[in-house]
Parts: sequence; C-alpha cells; structure tokens
Amino acid sequence: MMNTAHRKPLPGTALDYFDAQAAVDAIEPGAWARLPYTARVHAENLVRRADPAQLDAYLGQLIGRKRDIDFPWFPARVVCHDILGQTALVDLAGLRDAIAQEGGDPAAVNPVVPVQLVVDHSLAVECGGFDPDAFAKNRAMEDRRNEDRFHFIEWTKKAFANVEVIPAGNGIMHQINLEKMSPVVYVQGDAQGQVAFPDTCVGTDSHTPHIDALGVIAVGVGGLEAENVMLGRASWMRLPDIVGVELTGHRQPGITATDIVLALTEFLRNQKVVGAYLEFYGDGARSLSVGDRATISNMCPEYGATAALFYIDDQTLDYLRLTGREDAQIQLVERYAKTAGFWADTLKTAAYERVLTFDPSTVVRNMAGPSNPHRRLPTSALAERGIAVDGPQARAQEAQGLLPDGAVIIAAITSCTNTSNPRNVIAAALLARNARRLGLTRKPWVKTSLAPGSKAVELYLQEAGLLADLEALGFGIVAFACTTCNGMSGALDPKIQQEIIDRDLYSTAVLSGNRNFDGRIHPYAKQAFLASPPLVVAYALAGTVRFDIENDALAVVEGREIRLQDLWPSDAEIDAIVARAVKPAQFRAVYDPMFTIRVDDGQTVAPQYDWRPQSTYIRRPPYWDTEGVGALAAHPRTLQGMRPLALLGDNITTDHLSPSNAILPGSAAGEYLAAMGVPEEDFNSYATHRGDHLTAMRATFANPQLVNEMAVIRGKVQQGSWARIEPEGRVARMWEAIETYLLRRQPLIIVAGADYGQGSSRDWAAKGVRLAGVEAVVAESFERIHRTNLIGMGVLPLEFLPGVSRLTLQLDGTETYDVHGTLRPGAPLALVVHRRSGETLQVPVTCRLDTAEEVSVYEAGGVLQRFAQDFLATNRA
Repeated sequence: MMNTAHRKPLPGTALDYFDAQAAVDAIEPGAWARLPYTARVHAENLVRRADPAQLDAYLGQLIGRKRDIDFPWFPARVVCHDILGQTALVDLAGLRDAIAQEGGDPAAVNPVVPVQLVVDHSLAVECGGFDPDAFAKNRAMEDRRNEDRFHFIEWTKKAFANVEVIPAGNGIMHQINLEKMSPVVYVQGDAQGQVAFPDTCVGTDSHTPHIDALGVIAVGVGGLEAENVMLGRASWMRLPDIVGVELTGHRQPGITATDIVLALTEFLRNQKVVGAYLEFYGDGARSLSVGDRATISNMCPEYGATAALFYIDDQTLDYLRLTGREDAQIQLVERYAKTAGFWADTLKTAAYERVLTFDPSTVVRNMAGPSNPHRRLPTSALAERGIAVDGPQARAQEAQGLLPDGAVIIAAITSCTNTSNPRNVIAAALLARNARRLGLTRKPWVKTSLAPGSKAVELYLQEAGLLADLEALGFGIVAFACTTCNGMSGALDPKIQQEIIDRDLYSTAVLSGNRNFDGRIHPYAKQAFLASPPLVVAYALAGTVRFDIENDALAVVEGREIRLQDLWPSDAEIDAIVARAVKPAQFRAVYDPMFTIRVDDGQTVAPQYDWRPQSTYIRRPPYWDTEGVGALAAHPRTLQGMRPLALLGDNITTDHLSPSNAILPGSAAGEYLAAMGVPEEDFNSYATHRGDHLTAMRATFANPQLVNEMAVIRGKVQQGSWARIEPEGRVARMWEAIETYLLRRQPLIIVAGADYGQGSSRDWAAKGVRLAGVEAVVAESFERIHRTNLIGMGVLPLEFLPGVSRLTLQLDGTETYDVHGTLRPGAPLALVVHRRSGETLQVPVTCRLDTAEEVSVYEAGGVLQRFAQDFLATNRA
C-alpha cells in the first residue's frame, strides 16, 4: 500500500514519484543534503509505505541519527537461490498444511512480495574443466540427483502466486540480479497510476549485496527472514551504522579488483564494520567500473558489513547499456536519480558519523588464506609466512611421481565475485593464452574448472578468441552455477585422494571465490586460498602453494626460465579486449529468452504438496508436530535446566554449524542416507538435502574442523563432530549426543566466543540447533544474519558483557543454565549457572532481541509460528 502525501509527477515521464527530500526538509530545512545515500533510500521507503501518523517520528530518526525507535522497511522483492529459496518454500508448503489443519484456506498462503528463485546451488563439479563434455555430464548428474527437489520447485511455480523460477544451468542469482533482474529504479502501479522508486531487495544469500554496486540496497538474509518479507511483513530495523569509505587513489598496473577487495576486506574487518552499511565514494570509487564495484560489494559479508553501496552515477548508466538494458529504463534511472536526490553529485554534502579512508594505489598482488577471507596474504609474503617453502623438495617429489607437499588439488575460476567482472575473466584468459603459447600445462593432479555466473561470459570469451586457451589449460566451462566456492567441488581422482590420505599430505585449493573457511571447499583440501582468476591459472601451472609465485620459475622453455611476470598481461591489453569483446548483444541473447513471459499451460496443481515419504530431499517441516524427530511442538521452551551442547571459541561460522559440502559415508548424514537406500555416489551435498529435516539435522555441527571444547579425550580436545553427553561425561559423536538429549527432552544451550555465526546466511545453522533442542545461545558477539535466523527459529541470543567469556567464567560444560528476567529489546538478563559443585553463579548478559518485532517473533516461537497465529486470527476459511 502506498501513501498519497508527497506524491508528485516525475518530470518528463508519465510516472509519479514520492518526494522524500521535501518530506525530510519539511521537518528540518536542509537536512536532506546531509543524509547519506542509505538514509535517503530508507526515507523514500518510509514516505511511500509507512503509517502516515508515524512518518515524522520515523524520519526524525534518520535526520537526527537516532536509534530510539524501530522503523519499517518494505523491500520491493526477494531473490533466492534454490537451496535457501527451496527451503523457504518448503516452510511455506508446511505452513499451508498447518493452516489447513486449523481450518484455514491453504491456497491463501502466498508470497505477497515478488520472489525470484534461481536454481544455481545444486551442481557439483564431478567432471573437471579438462573434460570437453564436463558441462553436459555435470548437468545430467545435477538433474538426476536432484529430481525430488526440482519436482518440488516445479510445483511451487504453479502452486504459489508471485514466484518466478530460473531453472538450473543458467547462472548464479547474484550475477543474474546484477546483469538483468535489478531495474535500479522500480516501477509499480496502484489505483492512482504508476510510481517510480528505488529498487530494493533481500536475498537468501549473504552475498546479495553484490548489486549494491548499482546503488541498490540489497541485503543478505536467512531464509526465515526472507519468508517474513515474502509474506508481506515489514522488516523492522533501527537506524544502522552508516559508514563512509573514501577511496582516494587508483590501482597500480597489474593489480586486479580482487587484489583490492582482499586488501579492503582485511582493512574493514580491522575497522570493525560488522553490521554497518558502507558507502564508497571519492575519486577512487568514481573510476571503478561497475564490474570492479561488484567485486567489492560482493565481499560485503567477508568484512562483516550489511551493505556495501556505490552511488548511482555515469558508471551505473554505462553498465546498464553494456548489459543490454532498454534505453527507456536507462533514461528513467538517470532522470529519477537526479530528480529524487539519488545521483552521485547530490551526495557531495552527505555527512557520515564515521569516515574511513583507503587508498587503492597502495594495494599489491594479494591472496587470502588459509582459512579466512579477511586474512590477506600478499603473494610476495608467501615465503615469509612459511607457505612457499621447500620448492626443491616439492619438485623432487613430483619427479618421483608423487604429489608434492602443499599440492593444489583444486584450482577453480568460480563465483560471481569475479566472474561478474569481465576484466578479471579476460585477465585470466590472457594469462592462459600466454602460457599455452609457451607450451605450459596444468599439473596433472590439479582439478581445474571454470564456472561462470552468467552465460554471457562464454559469449565474450568466444568473441575474444580466448575460450580455447582456457580449455587447453583445463579451465573449460563446467557449469553456469555456484560451485567450488559453495563447497560443490565434486569428487577427486580416487588415486589422488588415496595418496593424500596415505601420506597425510597438506593439500590445498586456490579459487577466485569469496569463502575459504576450513572444511568448506573440499574435505581433502586442508586449507584454501582466495585469489584473482589469473592467479588461479598460475597456481594450476605451479601445482603447489609451496612455491614463490612471484619469483620461482614455472617452467623452462628453450633454456629460458618462465616466471609469472612473463605471463601476466598488460592492463592496456586487458582493457582493449574488454572494450572490443564484451557487447550488449551478448547479454540480450542470454537474458531475453530466459525472461520471456511464459504462457500458462492451463494445468493446475493442488494447493497442498503431496509429500514423498521416502524422499531425503523434501519432507514436511516438523515445526507444528507433536511427535517425531525434531518435533518442535513436543519441546516447549523453558529456558530452565539447559545443558550445553557445545562450548565454542571465536569465529564460529555457519559452515561449522551446518556445512554445505559433500556428505561422506562415515558421517551421521551419510549413514542415514545409506539406510534410506541412497547409493554413496548420490549422497550429494549437505546443502542440497536441507529440504529434509531428517537429513539436515544430522548435518548440525558436522564440520570436520569443529572444535567443541567439551569433547576431551585423554586430556586432548578432539577436532570434528564431537560432543560430551552430560551428566555421564561421555564423549560421543555430535549426532549421538543430540539424539540422546532429544529422547530425554533435555533443553540445551550453546556457549561461544566472539563473532558467532560468521559466513553464509543459511537458516539451517539456526534450524538445526533449534530442532536439536537448543533454546539459547550465549556468545561474546554475533554476526547479524545468524542472530536474526536464531530469533526466526525461536532461539534466544544472549551476549556476555565486555570482558566476560566462557574462559573468564571457567565454564567446562558440566553446568546447567537458566535465564531470568523480562524479555524486551536489549534488556539486561541474568544467566544463572549451576556448577556441578553446587555453586550458583549469576552472570549478567544482554538480550539480543534488538527490536520489539524480534521480541514478538521470538515469543511466538519463530517466524512461521507468528505468521500462522496472525493468519488464523483473520483468515479462517
């Protein structure tokens, strides 16, 4: 619903717009000129959508930089990949069943906000890029393994209103969003006509801020928060920390946008921007293409921010032309942005509470690793860090037919982080061309792949005459999907895998992605390094990270030692080929058929899904069940007598909580799938099974790199999926502990260190622990998305006061815990610790239900329970 106040005709168009500047300046003259871009977008959203009686109070928060009250945000749309998008729709299908059981009309449960679902997270790179048929083989396996899932997704297209599906094999949601789906300026009709306003969205992936590069506020959320928005509810928030980041210089020759973003990620993590909205500006920002900007915006969750915005300017318009947008839409973007106060030149007087300065001219060639995206590693410092050592030994091992220590077993040009940037892809292709001309080849143990996020990449590589050079080095196109970066790197050659096991080799992966957490990329890649696409190619040639990539010889050709500098293309050549080979017609050829309006075939489906009882992919959610594994209704929360399931350190990621990579036979999930008759070759990944809670629950804390401080055997803390069952004190596999506690109906708690829940926006990191019986998580600090997911599942997030931790309290896991106090936003509560000795300790903690809406959702038991209660109150059949 739109308001009528401050609605005006948009000059030169048949559209209206809402003049947020006039509304803001009516409260305080001249205030608009000082508002940052983020505040202006939220102001427009409030003027257009908020309760008029509350509008001045809401706008007053933005003007005065106050955080006293919550205000609503109504995103224009929701974007999903198939893993979290599918699980969100599974939840809605389960909600329809629950509504029907209570006498409501299930067909009335539909997304209110448009939902765009891209099937892009289901493909594993079983066939590497050295196989000319890799793309077809990988797609065939994807369809076979995911038949259950794709059947359900097909049902959703017809069963739910406002759901659009882009099928598998077409690209990554973020890149499609950037290159096609985002209009930058949205147009929507109402009874009074058509209205133009800023495009905004939430997405079920932490890298949704990718399109912040276009000046679009796009925020990554968990599936539970996305469900809330889908169902037409506002996303309630308080004024975020809006930080200006001034980019002051220009990159040096030979430096890619990847190098810049890895340096920025380290810098911004150190500046503690967790949860902030960043706005990049300055001479350095103006000079960056949208492709370069997208590389920076995509890594937003790696530096912990919520958004990473660039202003709308001429670079935005150039990019819209390049990607084949209609001329009328490009003209609308320019006219609206300049009229409504969203054009870059109108933001020169914007004032920030905090400004950070970064000079891209200081950036050197970088990698990140071996375990965190914000751990920058200059290529020149590999030897200093003890990584690029023992080169002669590695060569001697190779001469004997052995894998060298530090072997690069996976080298992947992957992820929309880099494949959205033609300059980065062309640089890699040119390096491959130069290497091929000299007769260089990849090392035979390196599994290489190229998985672009858009089909347009193939077209411009063909236009440039460079695709064959990548293919010759093993970087043929294996998929248009999110692959290695998401842990979908596929199987290794069995002989190579066995050698890694037998010799306990330090084996690694190098990828052009955004995530390298321990255990994420592949179970047998002990660590992983992020790098630019051309560096990925270079490491495929080197074959080991025990190699000084800047100085060591990659080969000897006709008596001449060939080093990286001999292969690296010049900036002038890269830019010339980008200008010549990347064309609007390529993007139109890809996207016009993909987004052609589909004619309804007249077939209808039942409003309730016919669940397949033997499916290990899709199963009716247990949130309203009173019996069975994970039945939440059978486990009401008490916040009393909780036992710890895990004591955890700092930087626990959602990969630790719910991994996404391949399911191994000896894991709890693997044993369950085998018992269900699934052959090992079709176990697929943890991610693909998240629509079945019986499989997904067994993924909880299943990461082989997990360190649960309670799991101590003979004085040594065990690494892996281990827990300790109390009060017996018996160390057991995590799933055995969870099953034991479920049978006892024992409420649980998790105690953790700082930055709990880093990484992906996966809602199963919260679903898994709640279905295991966890009622509260107490940590030193939380990452934003995971905290909201916990609340969406009815788990209470609590924060220790500064200086207090599990270590200072000397917690060992034998305790039981109660929570006392009144739940309200940010309230002080008491964590009552009952030690085994009989001592009782009262520990002050902060309630991290940050808004009244979050309190309401928590008290209802979660997002779905809250919606069901409201729906049934007003929509009885």
